[in-house]
Amino acid sequence: MASLNVYSVLVVLFLTCGAVMATKDNDQIIKENNCETKMGLPCVLEAFMSIFKTKGISNKCCDELVVLGKVCHTTLGKRTLESPLFKDLNLATIIVKSIQTWNNFLALIDSPSPSS
Repeated sequence: MASLNVYSVLVVLFLTCGAVMATKDNDQIIKENNCETKMGLPCVLEAFMSIFKTKGISNKCCDELVVLGKVCHTTLGKRTLESPLFKDLNLATIIVKSIQTWNNFLALIDSPSPSS
């Protein structure tokens, strides 16, 4: 449970401090697409954990992320990586995990449900 609290704090820092550190291009894209208002915090945490840790993600959050859209997913990821909090991470690994996470979301959304 403590680890969830740590990641909650990181996400809040990402949403607040990241705004200051982001380039105008990323900020403009995020603002124009309402990226920060399309997902609830629990799903933001799940998505964050699926990219930065090895965690699964619920179908509900997959749905929210797909509604968020790839542009928002990519731009928010870029802004996160601009934060000094994440300077020690391997950029290439995180980008690959972000792409894999997006593709996993699409596969979950596109797959038929077991009750069908």
